[in-house]
Amino acid sequence: MAYTPKLTYKGKPLVRCKNEIYYGNMTDPYVLYLQVLTTKVENDHEIADKIHLVLLSTDTKKNPQERIMRQTNKVGLYNALDIGGIWLEKALADAKNA
Repeated sequence: MAYTPKLTYKGKPLVRCKNEIYYGNMTDPYVLYLQVLTTKVENDHEIADKIHLVLLSTDTKKNPQERIMRQTNKVGLYNALDIGGIWLEKALADAKNA
């Protein structure tokens, strides 16, 4: 039976475990890895503040350092997903055309 994600963003699955979030299909050549570095409290809710964003290759034959394609830090989960979504779409399009 195929895995069906409970949460998606722009048609791609979002999977979270504690302070780590993966965005994208693991069967694609690239996914985004987001690590929540800090959180803040607003209106009695804890929300992500600083996010470390990494565009990763899913090629397990590469060593871990070679799998990192791009990385940056952003403030806010929306900002991180916004720029990360652009990176991911461009990387997937380039991989398809290669």
